[in-house]
Amino acid sequence: MPQLKYNLRNDVLFKMVFTQYEGLLKALTAEILGIELGSIAEFKIRNTEIPPENIGDKFCRLDINMTVNGERINIEIQNTDQKAFYAKRSLYYWARDYSTALPASEHYTILPRTVHISILAFPLFEGHEGYRSEFQLLETTRHKPLTDRLMLQYFELPKLQKPLEECTMLERWLYLLIPNRNWIATWY
Repeated sequence: MPQLKYNLRNDVLFKMVFTQYEGLLKALTAEILGIELGSIAEFKIRNTEIPPENIGDKFCRLDINMTVNGERINIEIQNTDQKAFYAKRSLYYWARDYSTALPASEHYTILPRTVHISILAFPLFEGHEGYRSEFQLLETTRHKPLTDRLMLQYFELPKLQKPLEECTMLERWLYLLIPNRNWIATWY
């Protein structure tokens, strides 16, 4: 069977397909966030580039950056194994996105929930069997959240090993991003 040269895990192709077909992006985003597709009243794809504040500072280029019902959502696809620093990189991207959300003279109470979603072609968290991890800021003893404004989600594609028949709709979406899987004909 001939192999495709590119697949949807390619960040350029991912960005092209999901920004040109907003309905697909909305459906994927609803599944990732665990919300009903029909509950999305506001959906806007935003600029994916966050320029540095100072010359010489790091420039951020996000894969897909959007606003969904007032929340800032960023989806990143990462093919290159960056296990050594990816958690720091994703937190940096989250922080840059969050820090640009407050216009001058506005009150901190209007800061939106900001969610950074990473879909990874490599395992990031050793010793964790599940393919999905979610992080928030929690008090270390009582595990109470400091705020609901921060969420980092990671999807480690190599850990997704379920048979397609047992997959949720989210897992089926993620399978689209795994190259060389011979299952597309059985999705329906």
